[in-house]
Amino acid sequence: MNGLELSERFFETHGRPMLEEQFSAILPKLAVGLFGSGSECFGFDDEVSRDHDFEPGFMILLPGEDEIDRRTAFQLERAYAKLPKEFMGLTRSAIAPVGGARHGVHRIADVFTEKVGAADGVLTVSQWLTVPEQSLLEATNGRLFFDGAGTVTRIREGLSHFPEDVRKKKLAGNLLLMAQAGQYNYRRCLMHGEPGAAQLAVGTFVNALMHTAFLLNDAYLPYYKWSFRAMRRLKKLSMLAETAEVLLCTDNEPATAASKSDMIEDAASDVIDELKAQNLTKAICGDLEKHAYSVNDSIRDGEIRNLHVLAGV
Repeated sequence: MNGLELSERFFETHGRPMLEEQFSAILPKLAVGLFGSGSECFGFDDEVSRDHDFEPGFMILLPGEDEIDRRTAFQLERAYAKLPKEFMGLTRSAIAPVGGARHGVHRIADVFTEKVGAADGVLTVSQWLTVPEQSLLEATNGRLFFDGAGTVTRIREGLSHFPEDVRKKKLAGNLLLMAQAGQYNYRRCLMHGEPGAAQLAVGTFVNALMHTAFLLNDAYLPYYKWSFRAMRRLKKLSMLAETAEVLLCTDNEPATAASKSDMIEDAASDVIDELKAQNLTKAICGDLEKHAYSVNDSIRDGEIRNLHVLAGV
């Protein structure tokens, strides 16, 4: 059983009955679920990750004080804290009076302000371009078990995908970085006798490649320690996870460097094929830089299109 399943079972066994019996009047205003920064919220928890924070628990999400006052919120916190300390052989950690970081009682506005900088989840263009993708993913991952008013569901749906022009801006910037770091500078750094710079070029290429793969899947790249696992699950370009890993984990001796240059070009070709499949580029060549500017030129919003091509990375 993974963490999300454990959380939902704990809620259905103990949480829902408590809310229905003690807080039926406000239940239609509440939302309950589990999402955020824990590996269980991504479905990535395993035996290793269970050495910490693996326990039954869930989030109770409240609207503002104009709908549910502080006294009632405190009563909810007390009721949550009184739920069974053990469930399915696992022990719950103590929750502070103001709620725990991942479990317990939280205001909806506080959760989304902390994750994306907007209490209602409505982002400006600047925020869409600058909020880290992992934060957007943490606001939309996991699962809701109950949402009486539908407020949290609507916020999460609004944050679940980049607006198309923002996606293109981020895509253009990452394509340009792939071109500069991988197709151009990697080999030149080695020719200059700069192995450290060459390795930085590889790292920059891989990072941009991974962002590009997720953008072409209309998905968010998670926190780096889960990025490869998530990339292997993508519907498109998942095979590039292996390419990225080899590029990062091998040396830059002459024979290996030649092979890595070929891998970079092959990865670029795969990305270009997907760009064409999605009608995102009009360029006809193997140079990712030209495709980057072609994608940027297709942005409809003039304000976004005219920002620096790297504004989204």
